[in-house]
Amino acid sequence: MAGEDAPHSEEQSVSASEPPNPSTGAAHQSSDATSPSAAQVTQVVLDFAQANELEAERGERPGELVVVLPGEKKLKTVVSLLAGDRELSVSAFVVRNPDENHEEVYRYLLTRNLRMRAGNLGYAIDVSGDVYVVGALPLRAVDAGSLDLLFGAVLEASDAPFNELLALGFLTSMKREWAWRISRGESLRNLEAFRHLLEGSEADATAAETTSGDEPPQDQADGPADPDPQRGLSD
Repeated sequence: MAGEDAPHSEEQSVSASEPPNPSTGAAHQSSDATSPSAAQVTQVVLDFAQANELEAERGERPGELVVVLPGEKKLKTVVSLLAGDRELSVSAFVVRNPDENHEEVYRYLLTRNLRMRAGNLGYAIDVSGDVYVVGALPLRAVDAGSLDLLFGAVLEASDAPFNELLALGFLTSMKREWAWRISRGESLRNLEAFRHLLEGSEADATAAETTSGDEPPQDQADGPADPDPQRGLSD
């Protein structure tokens, strides 16, 4: 009867207006059909790196590329890009696990997270406490324009805050190195950016403990000369 059919028709109308499940249906199949393959995206990245004279090589994992971005405050930022079935993930080493003031360092990084847009970038730490910037792009969105924005944002996230991160998380270590260099008559060139924080610290009792010996205090801030971009990130 008409009175019984009306509610059924209304229910069908509501159901039809719901978005399709992203894991099933024609819309999902169409998206897959128009997305490039991981191999195609990898080639796009290689072409972009070559066109912009960036050092790039294939990584150890299938679909991975390692691209080196020259910096100003950091000598370089090593970026790992991994092309998967649906997205191009990116991770770049920023700074080692801070020696001190972890809360202040993390607060600073979380505040900077609000400024980052390209590639859904954000700061993260791995199981060792080392800081990375991570993000991802859908494969279908990867082209020269999006890569230019992505690499620019990664470099900004890694290079721009570097000195501030050192001052927040490694000041005691830098004071010790400053004192050691002063006592040995060594060059202070790599610490000049922090002179306003370090000058006079050679007289500090804590710093003075390290003024003897032939080797400078170990600098753990910038990581190894070629930081391993394949190091896993904590979930």
